[in-house]
Amino acid sequence: MDERAALGVLGERLSAAGDDCAIVDGQVLTTDMLHETTDFPEGTTRYTAGWRAVGASLSDVAAMGAEATAAVAVYGAPTFDETELLAFVDGASDVCSAVDAEYVGGDLDDHAEFTTATTALGRTDDPVRRSGASPGEAVCVTGTLGRSGAALELFEAGETERANELFRFEPRVRAGTGLAPHATAMMDSSDGLARSVHQLCAASDCGAAIESPLPIDDAVDAVASDERERRELGAFFGEDFELVCTVPEADLPAARAAVSCPLTRIGTTTADGVTLDGEPLPDRGYSH
Repeated sequence: MDERAALGVLGERLSAAGDDCAIVDGQVLTTDMLHETTDFPEGTTRYTAGWRAVGASLSDVAAMGAEATAAVAVYGAPTFDETELLAFVDGASDVCSAVDAEYVGGDLDDHAEFTTATTALGRTDDPVRRSGASPGEAVCVTGTLGRSGAALELFEAGETERANELFRFEPRVRAGTGLAPHATAMMDSSDGLARSVHQLCAASDCGAAIESPLPIDDAVDAVASDERERRELGAFFGEDFELVCTVPEADLPAARAAVSCPLTRIGTTTADGVTLDGEPLPDRGYSH
C-alpha cells in the first residue's frame, strides 16, 4: 500500500482527516515527518532543513487561512553534532519569525538517519477547507512553481548555495489569512500543482479547466532543458508550498488586493474532469 492508499484508509477512520490541518476548538493543528534520504538532498544545510521542515507544517496552517502561533520539532540523528543541531534550531526559529509565529522547542532522539517530525499550531474562527469550491469560480495559485524542482537539479549539480536558497520558502501564512474571506476552498501545493488541483476538486465534487501559462519560477528556466521538463518541474514535481485556491469571480480583485505576493488565475472550476489546455491533467505529483 502506497502513501496515498494509506491516507485513504486513515481518512475512513478519522473524521478530522481530509484537510491540511485538523480543527480543534478554534485552533488548527498539523504534523509532518521528513527524512534525509527522501527530503534533504546531499548539500542541504541543517539550517535549511530546520527552516524547510517547520515551514512545511506552517504551510498547512496557511492553507486553512489561519494565523500561525507556534511550532515544535523532533530531531533524530545518529549523533548529535552541536553545530548542526543549533543550525537546525536557528532555521526553525527563523521561519517561524518570518510568519509571526514562535518556535517553542521539541524533542531529541537517536535515529539511523537524520529525521525530523514537526508540528505547527494556528488559530482561526473560520477555517477554509478544501471542500467548498463550486463550478464557475476562478482557480488561483500564489507565488511561482518549480522552485524545489530547480533546487534539486542544482543540488545534483553541486550548486548548493543557490539550491539551499531556493529550498527556504516563506510559508504563505499572510496570504492565507488575506485570502480566507474570499476563498471558497484552499490547500497548499506540497504534492504538486496537478495533484493539488485533483485533490481540491475531489473534495469539492467538481472539476477544473487549467490553462497555460502557469506561473513557473525563473529558477526553472536555468535548469530545464526544454518546455517538457519546464512543465514537469512546475506542475508535477511538488514541494513548492504555494497556496491553491478557488475564488468567486466577483471576489477576485479583492482577493488579489488582500495578498502581497502574486496571485495568478490559472483556470476555472467546472462540473467535472481536470484538464490542462483542454487535455486531461494527470493526477500525479510528489510522493515519499
